[in-house]
Amino acid sequence: MTTSPHYEQQYLDLMRHIWRHGDERIDRTGVGTRSILGATMRFSLADDAVPLLTTKRVYWKVAAREMLWFLTGDTNIRELVRQGVHIWTDWPLDAYRRATGEDIDRDAFEARIVEDADFAARWGDLGPVYGAQWVNWPVYEPAGDGLYRRAEKGRNQIAELVEAIRATPGSRRLLFTGWNVAEVPNMALPPCHMTYQFQVANGRLNGLLFQRSCDLGLGFAFNIFGLSMLTRMLAQQTGLEPGEAVWQGGDVHLYLNHADLVEEQLSRVPAGAPKLRINRRPSNIFDYRIEDFEVTNYAPQSHISAPVAV
Repeated sequence: MTTSPHYEQQYLDLMRHIWRHGDERIDRTGVGTRSILGATMRFSLADDAVPLLTTKRVYWKVAAREMLWFLTGDTNIRELVRQGVHIWTDWPLDAYRRATGEDIDRDAFEARIVEDADFAARWGDLGPVYGAQWVNWPVYEPAGDGLYRRAEKGRNQIAELVEAIRATPGSRRLLFTGWNVAEVPNMALPPCHMTYQFQVANGRLNGLLFQRSCDLGLGFAFNIFGLSMLTRMLAQQTGLEPGEAVWQGGDVHLYLNHADLVEEQLSRVPAGAPKLRINRRPSNIFDYRIEDFEVTNYAPQSHISAPVAV
């Protein structure tokens, strides 16, 4: 009797291929990567399945808190830091060090962000990243004399997406994006997971993410969980069942200083079938709380640490 490969095997196969055959290049960070252009992976979300990596521990609550933060439209790290989420701190910390010359460590910087609202406003904002585009895409209105001014309220792509799934489930326009060409230069980091598209098929909602740039060693685990979580939330809000999560990468790479991570992870065998459940149905897509999400049957192997390239 033959059994299907574990869902994570396609990830490990892609990692092995990039590490052995990827184009070695110097990237924006100066660290260097091995890279390919174009990759696709597919994961079932049926029966509460969630494609959490099992060959290392993924701190899924951090990814969930980040996704919920995106949906608020907030672009300041203060609320994330208050929740113990540090994944966005390195960019404003680096900017602060370069601007002031102060050799402050991360803990001290985050403490000031939390304690001092003015300091947070000056140094904790990331620019118009992700959530700003998702729920408040800029709209401009005539201001007279041929001039335009930015309207106080922008387009809420997420709210419009929910309504579109309900009203026109056969549409090929069920998507949202964070890649606002005019505002990319003002972002601390241009959106990597940039465009999400959804499809209704046979009572199920399928979700696709196009990611222009993917750090396969560190970032992917959060990105695929975020796609799965958001697809499940949208399905719940629109009366559908979750179907499939499809991930597409543009520049998919492994950092050269992640050799220990790659070799260790490739030596491990994936196992298990974790489940993601939502224990409450809020009145709208923006009212979910971290307590609403529960992961069960998740027994990963130990965490593998590796540096983040800024």
